[in-house]
Amino acid sequence: MSAQFAKTEWIWRDGEFIPWSAATIHIMSHVVHYGSSVFEGIRCYNTPEGPAIFRLKEHIRRLTDSAHVYRMDPEYNAAAFSEACRELILKNELEECYIRPLLIRGVGAAGLNPAASQIESYIICWPWGTYLGDGALERGVDVCVSSWHRPAPNTHPVLAKAGGNYLSSQLIKMEALANGYEEGIAVGPSGLVSEGSGQNIFLVRGSKLITPPMDGTLLEGITRDCIMTIARDMGIDAVEQSVPRELLYMADEVFFTGTAAEVTPVRSIDRITIGGGAAGEMTLALQKQLLGIARGRLPDTYGWRSPVKKVQKEVAVA
Repeated sequence: MSAQFAKTEWIWRDGEFIPWSAATIHIMSHVVHYGSSVFEGIRCYNTPEGPAIFRLKEHIRRLTDSAHVYRMDPEYNAAAFSEACRELILKNELEECYIRPLLIRGVGAAGLNPAASQIESYIICWPWGTYLGDGALERGVDVCVSSWHRPAPNTHPVLAKAGGNYLSSQLIKMEALANGYEEGIAVGPSGLVSEGSGQNIFLVRGSKLITPPMDGTLLEGITRDCIMTIARDMGIDAVEQSVPRELLYMADEVFFTGTAAEVTPVRSIDRITIGGGAAGEMTLALQKQLLGIARGRLPDTYGWRSPVKKVQKEVAVA
């Protein structure tokens, strides 16, 4: 499957490059028992000017924000993490890849209070193709509404991209695959549409682009922000509004967004055909614009690309 990784030679750990096989943790690490980690998913694209990381600044900001929410204080600051991402890509001699910065709580605490566990910092990168399968960006995918719901606000912080948050995502994904779909859509405790297992969701109805609001049940996606920005600059009426489940079936187009998923069209939901049962016109226009900017085929008027070869020589630590 396309979601499997291909290992690379080097991993960054706490300021050093170590071989892939050496990146191990102890069984008593707090993260193993309690899911105490925060992470990011970032893509690096091959452009005519060389590899460039897409929205690096915003991803690293979300990483440090997530750590702050969980009272994790890593040794390295945002500038150090950003440089390490660039250096790791260069060391692994990659032109295009997926990047996974990861902060975990290691050995120390045996109970729920994690204060005694040290913070360990990692960055991994590997080649990763289309997340939802070969051809998904062109043909679209078949999905379902999951029986598993997103948590209510103030149960756990969904704006933090934390490892433990993704246990429910695993249930949504596994259920969808077991029932013959590529992906699942979750509703929140109110019964309104929230997001996919690891993606935000958009609907097109007429000339309007709709996405669920930040209601405390979904992650504030960076690709989501890209699409809202691009759509408005293209003159599209892009709005955040509550989405009842039945509006999914009435939509002219539906698509997922995410760093891994990029812009993936949805052709059916619960075996109900969406629009013409193929990638829609607005979906493909937004996909073309986003990937055109990311891959350097279009001008980066937003400053979203960070060239890999421009590595800062001085790294500040917190």
